[in-house]
Amino acid sequence: MRRDGRGRSVSVAAATALVCALGLPAVPEAAYAAPGDPAPGGGTGGTVAGGRSLEDVRKEVEGLYRKAESATDAYNLAREKQTRQEKTILKIARAVVKAQKEMAGLRQRAGAMARAQYRGGGMPAQARLFLNSDPGDFLDGVTLARKGEQATHGLIGRLARTQAALDRYAESASREWERLDRSRTKKAAAKKEILRRLGRAQRLESRLAKDERERLRRLEEDKARGAQAKWLDTGILRELGDGATALGRRAVGFARDQLGKDYVWGAVGPDTYDCSGLTQRAWATAGRSIPRTSQEQWRLLPKVSAKAMRPGDLIIYFRDASHVGMYVGSGAMIHAPRPGRQVTVAGAGSMPILGVVRPDAT
Repeated sequence: MRRDGRGRSVSVAAATALVCALGLPAVPEAAYAAPGDPAPGGGTGGTVAGGRSLEDVRKEVEGLYRKAESATDAYNLAREKQTRQEKTILKIARAVVKAQKEMAGLRQRAGAMARAQYRGGGMPAQARLFLNSDPGDFLDGVTLARKGEQATHGLIGRLARTQAALDRYAESASREWERLDRSRTKKAAAKKEILRRLGRAQRLESRLAKDERERLRRLEEDKARGAQAKWLDTGILRELGDGATALGRRAVGFARDQLGKDYVWGAVGPDTYDCSGLTQRAWATAGRSIPRTSQEQWRLLPKVSAKAMRPGDLIIYFRDASHVGMYVGSGAMIHAPRPGRQVTVAGAGSMPILGVVRPDAT
């Protein structure tokens, strides 16, 4: 059996999580102390250092991580835009170099034509032809003059078009630089907000004693189990099937192989993940490229009814689409929950569902 860094069996942890995901009690209910109730084994279960209730701490920590997760999507989106804009600027720069070379060649040709006209005394070609006494030479000269005139007009036209192209490139580059600066600013602001929220949540948790942190984990699990039970009470499990496409099975298999790995902000594997990093990597491994962020996954991937979801579909959570998990069947999903937690199996209805998207929709 594969074991995680804490020496616990990942398969046992996954099985326990699956029991919780389906809304079944994994331990006697008496083991969970409600806020203000006596804790198992004595002591106060509902309050922590500073006189706050553990439930208040849970709500604040959850809120901070949720806001950090939302800001993470903004950060990832700004980073993607920055990457695209940098590629666009590079493409423009290559086009400018090509146009500048063409302009240099055209100017050289224009200079040669000007020098040739100077050597002819500055007399227009038409006048020189008119003064030619030989009829044959005159006719040959008319043909050559027309060709020369066409070449001159063509050269002038190409010079004008090339200069116009350079002007457009300069304008486009200026716009892209402005967009790039905005993306960098947004990314920096989002990162600052993320680190602020994460730091505050981690400080709150670090002030808790070891037993209080464990009770906090239990409160989170209890809340998720209650939400899952309500979701199952709707009878949705009777409507859901466990059939998946070949791509969906590969994506689910990959997600299962990541169980027990730590959540790390901004991570896309192979050793750590955030929520959308996990789903993106799972589907990339299955052979399907999907957007990086949960918000973009929600916006761009085909939507399906929650009642029609199948293993491999992505469940988008919360009104701002700030969290995502992968449905794996039997009313359960796999996700990377938050910092301080590991990739785990949870109830598909353990959080407010915004909707479901299908990366392998045909």
